[in-house]
Amino acid sequence: MRIGHLIVPADDLDAQLAFYTGLGLTVAFRDGDRYAAVTDGAVTIGLADASQQPVAGRTLLSVQVDDLDDCVARLVAAGATAGEPVVGPHERRTVVVDPCGNPLVVYERLARKDNP
Repeated sequence: MRIGHLIVPADDLDAQLAFYTGLGLTVAFRDGDRYAAVTDGAVTIGLADASQQPVAGRTLLSVQVDDLDDCVARLVAAGATAGEPVVGPHERRTVVVDPCGNPLVVYERLARKDNP
């Protein structure tokens, strides 16, 4: 398990990029007007438009795991609730809500077709 990134709403991706790069973060990549990742080299912030926000309008912690199904089962056994898995272009993810009502994203990376 490792902290993947923070997902921050970005209704205006260009404005968000200007703000976060103004803090000194660098753009790791950009996917059109729907998503961009900025980083300081250790922490990544994902700037996401409405189509890429797992929970609309909420800043979320994203945690990368090796086995999504196993991890979600353990979290549910510990008192969390979980949504259905969603397959994105780079990951398979589930929104999990902790026992105090805080949502977070748990995901596993998908193998790239050009690099299995």
